[in-house]
Amino acid sequence: MRRRGSCREEGGRGGGMGGEEARPRRGGGLRRAGDEKGPEGGGRRSGPAPGPPPRGFRWLWRQLKLWRLGPLGGSKMATAAAGALGLLWGWLWSERFWLPQNVSWADFEGQGDGYGYPRARDILSVFPLAAGVFSVRLLFERFIAKPCALHVGIQDSGPYQAQPNAILEKVFMSITKYPDEKRLEGLSKQLDWDVRKIQCWFRHRRNQDKPPTLTKFCESMWRFTFYLCIFCYGIRFLWSSPWFWDTRQCWHSYPYQPLTSGLYYYYIMELAFYWSLMFSQFTDIKRKDFLIMFVHHLATIGLITFSYINNMVRVGTLVLCLHDVSDFLLEAAKLANYAKYQRLCDTLFVIFSAVFVVTRLGIYPFWILNTTLFESWEMIGPYPSWWLFNGLLLVLQVLHVIWSYLIARIAFKALIRGKVLKDDRSDVESSSEEEDITTNSKGPCGRSSSNGANRVNGHMGGSYWAEE
Repeated sequence: MRRRGSCREEGGRGGGMGGEEARPRRGGGLRRAGDEKGPEGGGRRSGPAPGPPPRGFRWLWRQLKLWRLGPLGGSKMATAAAGALGLLWGWLWSERFWLPQNVSWADFEGQGDGYGYPRARDILSVFPLAAGVFSVRLLFERFIAKPCALHVGIQDSGPYQAQPNAILEKVFMSITKYPDEKRLEGLSKQLDWDVRKIQCWFRHRRNQDKPPTLTKFCESMWRFTFYLCIFCYGIRFLWSSPWFWDTRQCWHSYPYQPLTSGLYYYYIMELAFYWSLMFSQFTDIKRKDFLIMFVHHLATIGLITFSYINNMVRVGTLVLCLHDVSDFLLEAAKLANYAKYQRLCDTLFVIFSAVFVVTRLGIYPFWILNTTLFESWEMIGPYPSWWLFNGLLLVLQVLHVIWSYLIARIAFKALIRGKVLKDDRSDVESSSEEEDITTNSKGPCGRSSSNGANRVNGHMGGSYWAEE
């Protein structure tokens, strides 16, 4: 494969008669050489067909080519399918999509400094690492988080079991889980039960399918531990990185920015963690924002993967660290809620809300999006994967706005009514007996759950920050 014009910064512009090499523009952009342009030296160069994919994916590329050729007398349908797959594979790893102009995959084969340049094959190592992260999580929840939960008084028991009743069970499973007043009166006459007793039965039956507080505590403690550790590592790494203080350094000499060991481990570990969250989301506690979180995980994984393959890892580390700073505060507030520490929970939620709004609605658009949209446009110019990368960043910003609205809505209700009502996404309901107790309770966290995890005593229960 022919190596195109190199973009390594040699200093100065140089003006040889034999055609000049591509030079960095304004600290890292790429300028096409005169002899690389069209027949008259101007216009866009058509260039050769897209080259093979980066090393590490070439085995599959060769298999597709062999399958396309096929044995003599092979099926025409199989040949056509193989040809279509080959074209799709070639388009997927097209240099014109992933890389700036006059840059090829071959330019990244050199070792460079440190860990060399990012290679697409590194992404394959994430999947076994994600499985390892998930295994560590199971061990952590079993041998560390669960003993901690028991130590702070969280009971290892499920919610109250509803009294078996075939008629009510049939209504619950096939008709409605929330019977109206008319249906309650009919059931009361049919069973000769008090209406309040039937309401209590339906509440207990709904709570019966909900996860116990112990499970939620273990889940939150794992996320809190990871987010806190990875944030401390990230801020320590970025503190000595020049692009942390000057975002234009993210694009200086781009895309020829070698990896360091610290940057490589930071990036791959974050990607493995989010892949583990993607898989475990289907087994974790289900909440009403499942779709939003699914989109969030997809956008995050897409951002990390795309930015790694086309070597936008410097700005990627800024995005990761900016998100981790508020995530561990949210998990800490949830832990305090499950452990029934009211003041600590309230304090952590206030801190989390302030940090979330400042980082997601302030620093993120005016620091991150500013450098990815404007500074990068000025220094390297747009190309296809650049548009996709920024599109994913904008999707993330939309999610930030939605979550900020939910947080502000809960905080506003708390200020107006003097207490936080149950979040619309809450996965635990209150039993009738506990509602009687909590009716006149004061304070911002006066709500409880059926399994006794979030009793009154001024403790949070079902609030937004505890159930997000």
